[in-house]
Amino acid sequence: MADPHRSERLLGALRAAARELMDRRTPQDLEELLARIVVAAVETVPGADAGGISMSGDDEVTSRGPSRPSVSQLDRLQGALHEGPCISAIDEPAPDGIVLADDLAGDDAGRWPRFTAEAAEAGYRSVVSVQLSQEPGTASALNLYARAPGVFDADARLTAGIFGVQAAALIHGAEQARHLQAAVDARDVVGQAKGILMERFTVHGDEAFQMLVTSSNATELTLVDVASWLVGEAEDRRRRGGDTVEER
Repeated sequence: MADPHRSERLLGALRAAARELMDRRTPQDLEELLARIVVAAVETVPGADAGGISMSGDDEVTSRGPSRPSVSQLDRLQGALHEGPCISAIDEPAPDGIVLADDLAGDDAGRWPRFTAEAAEAGYRSVVSVQLSQEPGTASALNLYARAPGVFDADARLTAGIFGVQAAALIHGAEQARHLQAAVDARDVVGQAKGILMERFTVHGDEAFQMLVTSSNATELTLVDVASWLVGEAEDRRRRGGDTVEER
């Protein structure tokens, strides 16, 4: 029978996190928000004693918002060994995106032998990992660790999955914001470069843009790289008080 008090705690935790997201409205506090989600998940999911979010990228796994140092160590260990429930949740997830290890010192010991030995030695007997993303650069999973075996029943896994959905939305939002900011920055630097060329060569905006495109094709550099070089060169000359490009 479901515990109504636990359901109330779950709803309260999710509402608090949602209110905080609406208040902040920016991804700048992503690390703090992820850590709060982990804390709320550990406090709400029955049997969970510790948790964290593992993120895979550049051939290593980093631990985000770990509730204990031991979780950070185990998350990084899974990345180093390339085995463990978080790696399986990212690489080969179950249909529901959840990977369960009921007893790391028992039936599950052989699934990830090197990792399970370390986890059991650290005092953890069961783990549930929820896939958050498989996208390159943001491939990640929410991991909840328990000292007792067999504690993550269907209700606990569902609750962990709900927290995973919220963490995934945060990570996705932050990544989209990063791409948007990069696009804005690229537009700005191209605009600055066009202005420099328009002033130096007395050309129109379309002609200045075509000069950037031609330079990009000739040098096999991206348009943004060419524009960044030109803007940097102009700033260096202003600092030095030197001559302009056409005077060289």
